[in-house]
Amino acid sequence: MGGVVRAFVALELPKAFADELAGLSHALAATCEGRFVQEGSHHLTLAFLGEVGEAEARLAMDALDAACTCAGPVRLVAEGLGTFGRGRGVTLWLGVRRTDELADLAARVRGELAARGLSYDEKDFLPHVTLARRARLPRSALEGLAFPRPDEAARVTLFRSILEPEGARYKPLYSVNLG
Repeated sequence: MGGVVRAFVALELPKAFADELAGLSHALAATCEGRFVQEGSHHLTLAFLGEVGEAEARLAMDALDAACTCAGPVRLVAEGLGTFGRGRGVTLWLGVRRTDELADLAARVRGELAARGLSYDEKDFLPHVTLARRARLPRSALEGLAFPRPDEAARVTLFRSILEPEGARYKPLYSVNLG
């Protein structure tokens, strides 16, 4: 790994859900301006760590092992679109139903990170998948959109986020399978 990296812990999306999400993203890109997340890069963030060194990354890996030991796969149910921000800086996202299993997994991950002295963004957990940044939505209603069908996610990963001019690229550093 070497040096300091920007990192986060996320639930990887199962293939069928991710493929259907890519279809939704393409449909939105036809009517909305913005910088859309690249296909294959969608994920559901459980905890954003920010800048971490190698020692902190190893502690985060230990935290994932501990948090996911007894956890089974987590059900994902799409719940419509939402935004963060205003004006030209809007982030467009797909909401995911906040089930007990999903909330418990996020709480366990965050608790294990904190137990190891790792800081993370402590905003309330709002399950969502980012679709586009700097999005400009049409004034008319978005109609006829096909949302991903319910599915189960079974993999939690510590990702490195590499910021590039065309957007962020994510590299998995360590993964744990649920169940």
